Amino acid sequence: MVRSGKNPSLTFSSQRQAIAQFAKSSYELTTMIDIDHSLTPADLARAIDRMWQLSAVKIREIEANQQGCEGTPVITVDGLYKSQGWTEWTQGFQFGSAILQFDATNDEEFLRIGRDNTIARMAAHVTHIGVHDHGFNNVSTYGNLRRLLLEGRIEHNQRELDLYELALKASGAVQAARWSNTFDDGGYIHSFNGPHSLFSDTIRSLRALALAHELGHRLMSENDEPVSLLDRLVKHARTTAEFNVYYGRNRDRFDVRGRVVHESIFNTNDGNYRCPSTQQGYSPFSTWTRGLAWIILGYAELLEFLPTVSDAELQEFGGRENIERFMFDAARAASDFYIDQTPTDGVPYWDTGAPNLAELGDYLNQPSDPFNQHEPVDSSAAAIAAQGLLRLAESLRQRGISDGQDRYRQAGLTVLRTLLDEPYLATDERHQGLLLHCIYHHPRGWDHVPAGSTIPHGEACQWGDYHLREAALYVGRVIRNEPYYSFFGPAQPS
Repeated sequence: MVRSGKNPSLTFSSQRQAIAQFAKSSYELTTMIDIDHSLTPADLARAIDRMWQLSAVKIREIEANQQGCEGTPVITVDGLYKSQGWTEWTQGFQFGSAILQFDATNDEEFLRIGRDNTIARMAAHVTHIGVHDHGFNNVSTYGNLRRLLLEGRIEHNQRELDLYELALKASGAVQAARWSNTFDDGGYIHSFNGPHSLFSDTIRSLRALALAHELGHRLMSENDEPVSLLDRLVKHARTTAEFNVYYGRNRDRFDVRGRVVHESIFNTNDGNYRCPSTQQGYSPFSTWTRGLAWIILGYAELLEFLPTVSDAELQEFGGRENIERFMFDAARAASDFYIDQTPTDGVPYWDTGAPNLAELGDYLNQPSDPFNQHEPVDSSAAAIAAQGLLRLAESLRQRGISDGQDRYRQAGLTVLRTLLDEPYLATDERHQGLLLHCIYHHPRGWDHVPAGSTIPHGEACQWGDYHLREAALYVGRVIRNEPYYSFFGPAQPS
């Protein structure tokens, strides 16, 4: 039941309950992704190596062509990266990709590209008060550089480490200041839409608060009042889990377990929840699949972070057991929905309720088709979800929970295998993108539609490229028994 200050009843008629139960059971009948339970990380080693070879060519090409250009590269048009005005939320992925390339290959050319551009061009993102994207921009750059310094991959320089940590402290505090209270002493980091808006995307951007808290930082408010960054992290994660993720509990007529809404709307006068909404999805009552993927990966990473926080610290916010329970509930529900509502190869269409999916026939029981003439796929959602599934499996393993471990791990590997091959891997070195068939904003028509097609396909985006590289780095480290890749690292081999 949805909470509100007036505690409204959401009782359904028996007929409506029967309809809802039928809808929920229909989602639970089959697993749509054809999960390969024999697949191992080592099986992907050759494909990962090929991806890094292609990645190097594309990073160099983008770097050469972006020198002196205004605007951040966001999406490709006819294979060339272009800016797309909304917010500059992808610049951290651009430079972070070069840092990941160095991490995977030890080629110092890419360390130079990533480090020099971070220092020269990322400072404005650290103090950007108008966005919720601090984890995307700053953890992908300053955070990755800090991690590599602590791992000994970069020659130690205390002043350099101090710079990265100062940037991360400031970034976490600035993000935490974008705060809206809810009626029940909860709250959320509001999106760039305004104080009424809670995006699902932001759950993955909470990494900025996590790192700043880990570094001992806090936000100072009026009258020198200290604000705990951990408090805001937990409250935001709880509010997102409660309102942006569905659990099949008769919340409304469209309450199917694991469904995710892009945006929740709150009344800023009294903090009460008002309604679901969306910016980039088809409707508030369907699931935009990249938002679904952000939920999977965001909660999976927070579950990896929580063991670094003491029981005493967590007790103030409900205790470890309570916090881990709602995070696991959200991550598992969203992961199960992704697996059940995605075609057999693991790449989803852009929205599970997209109006022309019916024209594709039994589309969930066949591989995705990026070249169809009815609805686009979104491979960037698959790249994000693949890593989230793998990390969720690891969080279960670390806690000795066997239920779901194999399902999520093997699903993540299965999805990644698909992305590391054509038609999703961009093997044409003339194309600046790495991961093809991504979608940015289908309702606004921002994605390029090639001649002869009725839908966008064949293009790439910065977040898709970055998250494919990040998933490949994650699995590559597992293959080589290297330190476990986490945003708050370093950690020991798993």
